[in-house]
Amino acid sequence: MYNLLSVVLKKRLDLAFKTSPEFRARIVEFPGLWMSGPDIAGLREDLRSVARRSVADGSLDYGVFSEREDVLARTIVTLVYRVSDGQPVAFNALPVMSLSLNGKPVEVLHLGLVMIDPAVRSQGLSWVLYGLTCFLLFLRNQLRPLWISNVTQVPAVAGMVAETFSDVFPAPTRGARRSLRQQLIATEIMAAHRHVFGVGPEADFDADRFVITNAYTGGSDNLKKTFDAAPKHRKPEYNDFCAAELDYARGDDLLQIGQLDLNAAQRYLLESVPRNALGRLAVASFVILVQRLVLPVLHWADSRRQWSILRPSKR
Repeated sequence: MYNLLSVVLKKRLDLAFKTSPEFRARIVEFPGLWMSGPDIAGLREDLRSVARRSVADGSLDYGVFSEREDVLARTIVTLVYRVSDGQPVAFNALPVMSLSLNGKPVEVLHLGLVMIDPAVRSQGLSWVLYGLTCFLLFLRNQLRPLWISNVTQVPAVAGMVAETFSDVFPAPTRGARRSLRQQLIATEIMAAHRHVFGVGPEADFDADRFVITNAYTGGSDNLKKTFDAAPKHRKPEYNDFCAAELDYARGDDLLQIGQLDLNAAQRYLLESVPRNALGRLAVASFVILVQRLVLPVLHWADSRRQWSILRPSKR
């Protein structure tokens, strides 16, 4: 399943494994920092291939589809391929935003753009696209909580985020309220990072409700949906919540802020991951933990090469 040694020795996440007999996934962290030019071109073409089959005219101009050179240097890409023919069928682009919270640097994982080929929808890929990469990053972060953000007008997605992650706001769940830290994160995201999710400068932000108004003017124009066309959640309260909070004719979005903590990770394992995929996930988790624990030791023991501030021995 893995070339274990090569995975462990890499500084950035680069995993490829079967998620089921029909599909395999590849998770690539910040490919713009280390991938060769031809490999990046191939990665972009796989992303565009999925987009052409997922969006009406296949054209988007933000995130991994923009021409900004630094996009792939700060994005974690999860691509799903069909095993039978190697065709890319889905992806998640997870940008990492660097913010300041209480005077200290903090990284926020934006759940980003998810696209699925209509031919494979409802085939059990949501656990891969919406939670797998976050879960592996949580492990690598030594089980410390990770901040996440999500921008959507789709009730099914808004509900999935509210049920998967912890302390999510906004959400119709009982007790959902915005904390001061969530307020600070949302304000900084809208001030400096709205280009990450394709929201233009014309959009306004309702800081009380965490609603972005007139959101589809910054490259994500073709993703705007009517309420009737937006996929619904199995629980009516999420559908009713989105219908009440968002003006679909104008093009509004929810900006959801939450955390991936130990409780959220447990829910993900128990409720989202199929039982027959737990073994594969365990192997991926083992690789991440080995990489986290073993790689620094290997670097430390090699006296021939520089590592951070440590200089190689001249003897």
